[in-house]
Amino acid sequence: MSLMKTAEAQSKRQLNQLPFDPELTPGARNAVQVCLRIQPSDKVTVITDEVSLEIAAAIVRELEAVGCRYRSWVLEDVAARPLTDLPQPIVEDLESSQVSIFAVQAQTNELKSRMQMTDIVNRRKIRHAHMVNINRQIMLEGMRADFLKVDRLSAKVVERVRSAKQIRAKTAAGTDLVADLNPSYRWVKTSGIISPEKWGNLPGGEVFTTPGEVNGTFVIDGVVGDYLCAKFGDLKQNPLTIIVKGNRLTEAHSANSELENDFWKYTHTDENSNRVGEFAIGTNIELKDVIGQILQDEKYPGVHIAFGNPYGAHTGAEWYSSTHIDVVGRKFDIWVDDEQIMRSGQFLIEA
Repeated sequence: MSLMKTAEAQSKRQLNQLPFDPELTPGARNAVQVCLRIQPSDKVTVITDEVSLEIAAAIVRELEAVGCRYRSWVLEDVAARPLTDLPQPIVEDLESSQVSIFAVQAQTNELKSRMQMTDIVNRRKIRHAHMVNINRQIMLEGMRADFLKVDRLSAKVVERVRSAKQIRAKTAAGTDLVADLNPSYRWVKTSGIISPEKWGNLPGGEVFTTPGEVNGTFVIDGVVGDYLCAKFGDLKQNPLTIIVKGNRLTEAHSANSELENDFWKYTHTDENSNRVGEFAIGTNIELKDVIGQILQDEKYPGVHIAFGNPYGAHTGAEWYSSTHIDVVGRKFDIWVDDEQIMRSGQFLIEA
């Protein structure tokens, strides 16, 4: 039996047979029926790992209820972690799928393999749910959101920002950031309702673009992204303060010297790792606070930015970075040109 068939059979058997907490079912059903709108005619690729097996099992149960075809993969069955590249059997499976679900805990230096996956997703226009670092808390909170309501608010926000020239964001903690927008770069809505045109993180709830130029101070009293999130968690007690000039990170300061050093090293991996590639507004109004998990926290109402890869396939930005790290704050005031759309973390726009 080939590696692909052996791994597939083993993974599918594990997920079919694995018991899971029924409290995971509402979030899994939301993902399958509302966010991805999976039909019996779809073929689905499910990618998970040993840490996330119970969540994946809940998702597979919902796929079987729909009656669609699927193949499931447990990464440790087909490759050593951390992944240096996306395993070839998974590559081949993705090439024949209309939908994919990636429910995995990130490990250090695996971003390359995730980019290889999203390259296939973008090229084939797969409806892809990106659930990196999904956990029980997120399944019980963010994944239970009313994503149709989040989508309505996201549509109103993106309508305002698409014609804007400038966005300003301030917080009582000391953030004062100005983003001058490039009309050549597209705004993207990822509200949790996933389409062939744009894969999305789940839970969803943000609108984003590549900015023209960002300048100012950002006090990161929420979280930082990628594998640093699991290491440092909620930064409310030990914020990281960064300075951005001409769209480049120029300073980073924290009482936590390890956080400061790790963040600086990450954002100096390549020539564009310190460049602001994403400017975003979180729109998941059902989230009440930052929890120390980037997958959910970047959807928390407010502004977040990311250094590195600008997701140019969607925004139109023509430069590239091998890294991408989000930074999240709390309780923003936001102005789109002269209109204030958020005060102390609360939208002034009706959902």
